[in-house]
Amino acid sequence: MSETAIELIGINKSFGAVHANRDIHLEVPRGTIHGIIGENGAGKSTLMSILYGFYQADSGEIRIDGKTVTIHTPNDAIAFGIGMVHQHFMLVENFTVLENVMLGAENAALLAGGISDARAELDRLEKEYGLEVDPDAVIEELPVGLQQRVEILKALYRGAEILILDEPTGVLTPAEANHLFRILRQLKEQGKTIVLITHKLREIMAVTDNVSVMRQGTMVATRKTAETTVEELAELMVGRRVLLRVEKGEANPGDVMLSVEGLTVRDSRGVTMVDDVSFNVRAGEIVGIAGVAGNGQSQLIEAITGIRKALSGTALLDGQPIGVTGSADPNELRGRGMAHVPEDRHHMGLVLPFEEYENSILGYHDDKRYISGPFLDMDAIRDDARVKIGKYDIRPDNCRLKTANFSGGNQQKIVLAREMERDPSVLVVAQPTRGVDVGAIEFIHKRIIEMRDQGKAVLLVSVELDEIRSLSDRILVMFAGRVVGERTPEATEGELGLLMAGVESQEAAE
Repeated sequence: MSETAIELIGINKSFGAVHANRDIHLEVPRGTIHGIIGENGAGKSTLMSILYGFYQADSGEIRIDGKTVTIHTPNDAIAFGIGMVHQHFMLVENFTVLENVMLGAENAALLAGGISDARAELDRLEKEYGLEVDPDAVIEELPVGLQQRVEILKALYRGAEILILDEPTGVLTPAEANHLFRILRQLKEQGKTIVLITHKLREIMAVTDNVSVMRQGTMVATRKTAETTVEELAELMVGRRVLLRVEKGEANPGDVMLSVEGLTVRDSRGVTMVDDVSFNVRAGEIVGIAGVAGNGQSQLIEAITGIRKALSGTALLDGQPIGVTGSADPNELRGRGMAHVPEDRHHMGLVLPFEEYENSILGYHDDKRYISGPFLDMDAIRDDARVKIGKYDIRPDNCRLKTANFSGGNQQKIVLAREMERDPSVLVVAQPTRGVDVGAIEFIHKRIIEMRDQGKAVLLVSVELDEIRSLSDRILVMFAGRVVGERTPEATEGELGLLMAGVESQEAAE
């Protein structure tokens, strides 16, 4: 058996005028964890989609275990021992874990026999790789960390020896990410080969053996991880020196722009997700909300921005009621100076089949700048979109491209540009850099700081603790729907982590 698990030789792929992969050469040694990094739109996911059979290369050669293979479909890839865990999970939410693992791989004439065999095999895989999950649990009831385990189990169940993970920590908390890395190391020890696509350089340094860097569709470098640095990798990714820390001066807080008092919110099941929460955000400051995902942050933001009705409590925007218990209207709040960057850009921030310029005004389409008589002024809208594309370095720079065809990070920039360029008095921003590369993170962080320095009130929600600590002037920590503590950015990661885990404020401070 070849010592090289994967060889990609001279891979080219174009989508119309966009040359996504240019003469790519890549070797991945067997039994290693190999990182692939690059800016959003650099061609990482396209390359792995070719390896997994979603796309076919325009030219080039694929070798698995030293043998040239032809991969037309994911079924071909699975037959060659390749599995893929996608950034957005491919699970049927109302099926059980066992049903999802079996789906498409049933191997018995009588389904009952197939279920029995599958349950035994799933139990073996869970124990062998430390991937324990209840086989009878329904997917939609599982946290994202366990859903990701199901995706990995699906691939292993199909006999994967090569596992591709595309931005696997984008939806995970730090603790869940660390557990994933332990799983990946165990898979490597069992002889599996892992390809990790990510933009998080710290993760690359923590878990990979080798790392390849892509830029603008080309492979620009491959390094042994132990022989490189975060700074070198960032510069290779972006083509310039990158500031890896946030530089900001002291805040100058002004008047209270957003006030929340006694807010309680229940979800669709009647479960209390936000429990008597109160806080203020002043002009010229960034208030960060830290917490493990699922502790009420999402419902809190939805209530403040008029998307979800609260059970009780009040909220004021620049001294005027928001109407969180019934009358709040997102469109009205936009008109009053509140901008909102939602945490889920696909479900709440964009209409993916729309062209980029259409999404660039979504929610603001009644602005007189975009109207000519009784109709929308398409030329004005497209001109405005092109300005935002240039200012936010959105790639490709084509406002007529369907939004679904942009990478995740560039989709995020479309949302950020739309909301930030409205000159809001209050910016509510959730997960601003989810799925975004290091160069774009630097830009987004600078832009958020600029807005604070211009006197805007910023409410920031992020599961990235480093991001919260770097950007915030004050940090609120949520656990089980309650604000359990307030800290300054000087608080240690350990202290914040204890609060996030539900340790009482006094204990965490000791």
